[in-house]
This record gives sequence, structure tokens and C-alpha cells, in this order.
Amino acid sequence: MTTGEDSLGPSEKADAPAGQADAPAAVRGAVDAALRDFFASRRTVVAGVGTEFAEAADLLEEFVLRGGKRMRPLFAWTGWLCAGGPATGDSADAMLRACSALELVQACALIHDDFIDSSDTRRGHPTVHVDVARRHREGGWSGDSAHFGAGVAVLLGDLALAWADDMLRECGLPADAQARISPMWSAMRTEVLGGQLLDVVTESRGDESFDAAMRVNRFKTAAYTVERPLQLGASAADADPAMLDMFGGLGIDLGIAFQLRDDLLGVFGDPAVTGKPSGDDLREGKRTVLLALALAQADSADPDSAALLRSSIGTDLTHAQVAGLREMISGLGAVDEVERMIAELTDRAHAALDAGGATGEGAHLLRSMITAAAHRRL
Repeated sequence: MTTGEDSLGPSEKADAPAGQADAPAAVRGAVDAALRDFFASRRTVVAGVGTEFAEAADLLEEFVLRGGKRMRPLFAWTGWLCAGGPATGDSADAMLRACSALELVQACALIHDDFIDSSDTRRGHPTVHVDVARRHREGGWSGDSAHFGAGVAVLLGDLALAWADDMLRECGLPADAQARISPMWSAMRTEVLGGQLLDVVTESRGDESFDAAMRVNRFKTAAYTVERPLQLGASAADADPAMLDMFGGLGIDLGIAFQLRDDLLGVFGDPAVTGKPSGDDLREGKRTVLLALALAQADSADPDSAALLRSSIGTDLTHAQVAGLREMISGLGAVDEVERMIAELTDRAHAALDAGGATGEGAHLLRSMITAAAHRRL
């Protein structure tokens, strides 16, 4: 399995978030170390199944440790600090391991999502189903390579979700804390899978409505990116119901703002930054809020543009066609409206935190993360 150097272990990196400007970097380092330790703990049972399973588990580990901004663990850690959880010591180490389990839920979601969307790249590398299909093809194995890649990707996503549960259960938090976070964990897993199903159904039905796109954003992204991680961390530290409610509203607003920024990047983003081909959302025909706003405006003011948008999305667009659609979407005012929504949602998240009574290093860190997440600088 993949190995790599890390200058500090989880306990030492847990010390850094209290009072240091590089708290996110320190938490990311602790999360990566915890994930490596977890994968190492699974080697014996994986090897007992067989070489093929060990090689597949290697692929999962490589995928998880290859990159990512560790947003979900960061929000969970911040919720812990806001609710009075200590930044150092055994309980902090246990909480960091619990936070790290969120990255395995994320791995499941990304691996499955890439297959569902027929995406070729993720973080500048081939997606799991594409990489496995290539290995099948180059190995001269029997059967259809694409079908084999899809099957392995589904199984590796399932394995990531199962191991997320294992990592949380074995994190070392006491039984009372485990009991408090269990409802948040269960709700999060259900919501992200439900949100993914909504996304698939919405796209298949060709539902272009603003409300449908926002509902997908609420459950596919906001719940498991910000809302539930914040509540999970705060619950582990025994937060009061008022703080959990505050994190619920803040998390929904910020999670939707994060997805709206992702919608913009999916059409206008630089592949060197996003790790995805430019204009991928247009080629995949994603029913985003950005597209819903553009179509609504075009229907009322420019029917020819509306017809061109509808006939173009979900097709194999050239770079020139993507550039033309970008100009059209901007000209219809959709980009400005999405930016306005992001600003409003971000302001609401800041206001909720200010009114919610959270203080100290956790609140300071969360304030910076609100702005950073909305602008994808985390």
C-alpha cells in the first residue's frame, strides 16, 4: 500500500490548531497520518483475502491519500473546538481519527460519482473506474474492460464506506461521545446517498428547475460537507442543542454556497486548479443552479439561446463550443446571480456564527473557513 513521509504524528499535529495560523494545514497533516495508520491496520485482513483484494485496497489508499483539501474533517474538528473540545491530548487524538473517517465517506461518494457521471479525471489523475479499465485492457484479461472497471469502482466505493464506519467505531472516543455522534453520522450517510439519487433522477428527467437543483445541493453537498461534520464534532464535545441548531443552519447555507462555487468552477474553472477538464459540467449535462438561472432568463428574453443551451448540454462539446456557452451564460446574467447568492449565503453563515455564541480558537477558525470555503481557498 502507499506510504509517505509525515513530519509530525497525529498527537503532535493536534497541538498545532490551538492558536496557530496554519491550523488547517496541521489538521490536514494529522488526518493524512491517521488515514495511513488506518490503512496499515487493515493490511493483515486484506492480505488474507488474496493478492487481488490487496491490490484493489492499494488503489483505494492511493485515491484517498492522493489529494483533497480535507474540508469535512476540518469542519468536524472546528465543531469540536467550538463546543469546548480540547485541542491536545488523548481525546483530541481520538477526535482527529473520528474526523478522518469522513474522508472515507468522501472517497465513496467521489468514486461512485465519477462512475455515474462518466468522468475521466479526478484531481488530475484518471478516475478509479477508468484506471481499473486500463489495467484490465493492458493485462489482456477477458471480458469488457469498461464493465470490469465499473464493477471494481463500485466495490471500492462500498469498501470505503464500510471502512469509514470501522474507523469511526475504532477512533477511541468514549462510549457516551460515540452515542451522541451516531445519529449525525447515520443522517449524513443517508442524506448524501439520497442527494446522489436526486441528482441522477433530476438529470434523467431533464428537470431544469431552480428548486430541483437547490434540493440536490442541500442533500448531496451541504449536509455531508459542512452541516453534519460541524454537528458531529460539536456533538462529540457534548454541545448544547442551541449550538447544534446553529451549526445546522450555518452548515446548510455554507454548504450550498460551496456547491454554487463548484457549479461556477465546473463551467469556468481552470483544469490546472480543479483537476477536471474545462466545461465538464456542460458536457455531462449537469442540472446546476447556474444552468437553471441561465435557462430561466433565456426562456423569457432570448429563446434562441435557450434552445442552443438545451441542445448543447450533455453532448461532446469542443473547446470552442464550451467557450461560446460560457459567454452566453455570462451574458444572461446567471454568473452574476450565482455570485450574489454565494455572497448572501456566506454573510448569513457569518451572522449565524456571530449570534450563536461560539468563542475562542474554534470560532476564529470557523470564521476564516466560512470565507475560504465559499471561495474554494480551503
